Parts: sequence; C-alpha cells; structure tokens
Amino acid sequence: METWQSKAITLLHGVTSSGKTEIYIHLILKFISEGKQVLYLLPEIALTTQITERLRKVFGDKLGVYHSKFSDKDRAEVYQRQLSDEPYDLILGVRSSVFLPFQNLGLVIVDEEHETSYKQQDPAPRYHARSAAMMLAQQCGAKTLLGTATPSIETYYLAQQGRYGYVTLTQRFADMQLPKIEVVDIKRLKFQKRMKGAFSPRLLEEIGQALERKEQVILFQNRRGFSSFVQCKKCGWVPRCQHCDVSLTYHKKTNNLTCHYCGKVYPLPPQCPECGNQDFGSIGTGTEKIEEQIKKFFPDARVSRMDLDTAKTRAAYEKIIDEFANFGSDILIGTQMVSKGLDFDNVSVVGILDADTMLNIPDFRSYERSYHTLAQVAGRAGRKNRVGKVILQTRSAESPIIEYVMNNDYAAMFQEQSEERKLFRYPPYYRLIYVYLRHRDNDLLQHLAEEMAKVLRQTFGERVLGPDKPVVSRVQSMHIRKIIIKMEMGASPSAVRAALMRAQNYMQSIPVAANLNVYYDVDPQ
Repeated sequence: METWQSKAITLLHGVTSSGKTEIYIHLILKFISEGKQVLYLLPEIALTTQITERLRKVFGDKLGVYHSKFSDKDRAEVYQRQLSDEPYDLILGVRSSVFLPFQNLGLVIVDEEHETSYKQQDPAPRYHARSAAMMLAQQCGAKTLLGTATPSIETYYLAQQGRYGYVTLTQRFADMQLPKIEVVDIKRLKFQKRMKGAFSPRLLEEIGQALERKEQVILFQNRRGFSSFVQCKKCGWVPRCQHCDVSLTYHKKTNNLTCHYCGKVYPLPPQCPECGNQDFGSIGTGTEKIEEQIKKFFPDARVSRMDLDTAKTRAAYEKIIDEFANFGSDILIGTQMVSKGLDFDNVSVVGILDADTMLNIPDFRSYERSYHTLAQVAGRAGRKNRVGKVILQTRSAESPIIEYVMNNDYAAMFQEQSEERKLFRYPPYYRLIYVYLRHRDNDLLQHLAEEMAKVLRQTFGERVLGPDKPVVSRVQSMHIRKIIIKMEMGASPSAVRAALMRAQNYMQSIPVAANLNVYYDVDPQ
C-alpha cells in the first residue's frame, strides 16, 4: 500500500472475503500505537453486531460503539467519554458517528463506501457521511480509507484520476474461490409454467442439496411485506394510501395494508369499494411471502427473516444474526440488509429471487446499484473452505449488468456507465442538485414550480431541467415537484448557493406561496 503514505484518501478495492477487515485491524493497531484515534464507519446498524464482536476481541475496552439503536443515555456516555481525559481509541458507528468529538484523530475508515445508507435523506440536515468523514479527516490531518468490493462510480473515477490512492485485492483470502454464479431465465420458465411460486426448479434443487449437506442458504428479495399490493380480481381496484400517491403493501401476518412512505396502517377491506367483490389477489412478492413458500417446500428447515418488519430494534437485529451465525436457522430470507458485509462461514448457496426489481427503477444509478447489490449478495456465498453457488433469477438474462456480475467485471460496468453519464451530464462529470417544492394544493404547486424553474434558468440556463413530478408525487398529503440542476464540477459552491437563495427568496415574496416548502438535495443518492 505504497500510495497510503502519499495520499490523504485511499480506496481499498477488494473482492468479497479478500481480507479487508483484517487490513483495517492492522491499520487501527498501527495508529493506536502511535497515540492516534480511529473512526470506523459502517453503513448499517445490522453490521455492527458481527464486527463489534471481532473488534472487541482485539481492542477490548478501547472500543466504543455509537449508533441510533442505543438509548440516548448510552450515546451521551460515549459522547462524554470522548471529551474526557481517557477517550475511546476506536469508535465503531454509523453515519452519525462523524459528529462525535475526537481529540487526536489519525484514521477514518469508511467500510462499504458505496452504500447509499451513508446518505441522510430525511429529516434534514441532508449529508453524505462519506463526504463528512473525509472533511473531518482533513480538518484533523487524518488519513481516510474507503473500503469496498464494489466502489461507487464517483469514488472509482477519482481514484483512476489519481485524486485518491488506489489499492486492489483481486483474490479472496487463503485463495478461496469466488462463488459460481448461475443465471436462471425466469421469463422463459414462467412461460413454460415451470416456476413454483417465486422459485425456479434449479434454485429449489440447490437449496435442497445444501440442506442435505447441513449447509446454510441465504435468499435475497428486495421487497418486504407479503405482496406489493392487493387487487380486486373483478374490477382491478387497488387500495392506495389516502395521504401518499402509492399503493399499499399487504402484510399477511397482521392482515393489514401499510404505506411504506408515511407509515399509516389500513385494515384489509372486506369487499371492493368499487364493485363489491370480496375476492382479492396479491400482486408481487415480498419477504413474508417468500418465507411462507419456502416453509411449504422445506417444512423441516428452520427459517428466519431479516427486514424492517422483523428487525426493528437492536436486540432483534442481533438475535436474527446470532441465530443464523450459530446455526440456529438453516435459511435466512432478507432484503438489502443481508447484502451488506455480513460474514457467515456455513453459507454455500445464495438465491437472488428477482434481480429485475432493481434494474427497472427509473433512476440513472439503477444499473450501478444493481451491480453493487447483486455482487455483494453473491459474495455472501462460499466464504470458508468451499466454492459457493449463486442462483440469480431474472427476466433480463441478456442485460449487460447480469454479465458483469457473473464475470465479476467491475471495470467493464464502470466503463459502460461512465461513457453514458458523460454523454448525459451526470456524476462523476457533473454535480446534481435536486430542488424539491411541496404544497398541499397541487395546481398551485405546479404554477409555483414553473415560476421557480423560470427564475433559476435566468442564472443557470440549460442546466435546469423540470419541473417534473417525482416517482412518488405526494407524501403525507403534500404534493411534490422536482427541479434538477446539472452543474459543472468546477462551479463555485458559494455562487450556486447564493443563486438558489435568491430564487427561494423571490418565491417567498409571492403572496400565494406563503405555505410553499422548498428544500434541496445536493449530490443526491
């Protein structure tokens, strides 16, 4: 790692199970021996359970853990100790940890740096913990290490440009082989009526063989609940949230319909309000339905599920992870929580049930995120003394992203996405600013959004796009419009901010805009 000495920021790009955590531990020991403090950031609270145990064995009471699942009292104690004469040498935490006080910070580690969980969306302030951590390190004269198997395109671009140091690990620890990825075309299987619920015959075969060998299985479904929505079988009516422009997700365990935007829960109606029909069908598949189906196929298997419904507290997270790690369950079903750096020795088969839910999201980052998630989920297989098997089910078997994941070809994915983004003026070549406007009156909001876009164009010209409705254009009874500004990387942040404030002040001077809410998302994820 010769670039470590010459660069303030270094990207450690290592394939899954290549020993990145072991490198982190050696670097932490080095900096602590020099009297320095270390901040170790993780994207998800779920990951702290496993890594805490590993770090505690090495660092003992020198380690402090800080995240929102702890009580206010526990977090206050960590904060106070950081101000004392005997602060923690090592802090392990999620994004809020960047606001802890440090007396002699020497190293900041941002693990899984590509994760969108590092971006704080709501409530404000909206910030990216990776950027905040790099700024914190710069202010303290510390080094920053960004670690991941699947770098964000922006980070990889800066490393390739020489702005960041770059270290790569191309082999797994102890020469373990990367998992074998097998793509199953479920579009063809559904046409042939060979699918069994959400499962292809090939995936069921691999699960059965793994269970016979007393090995474990992870099933990834990027949607919680039982089904995406319910629909009247006669007239097609779909229940929607009264306050948000989204259909309601059905949760079978509670027999309720839930809005995953505002959190409101509705009872399942006894009959369709449009036609009176009492027969509803569930559309789409969530983790709850996967759990029900897998129990029918393998009634003797012990099944656990990890999503926002089953892991609402720190204790619930830890119970699920500890149970699976200690062979208390055979099959773990989960959303993206299971893709983020978890390490289970006995997992030999990973099933990705529907890759298309990510590929078809209307966002310029959808291909990049799909690659990140699929590669990370696949990396959970075969991590100790065995070659893992990944069954990737998709309707888009011909998609280049699927091929890149199969070949573990990050460079090809980066090259394709980089060329496309340069052509259409997206990051890393341009910076994005999303301007959101919210109001209870939809028609008035449209008029005000058009007026603000007009004012912004006086300064930014063709860099301004919109206003348009976002994918979800009403949340908690507030209608939403979005304006996009694409700025050159060299533009002055202070000048851009001043122009935005002038436009906002003008809008607030309009009498009918008294209740207009305007907010910004800079470098949106």
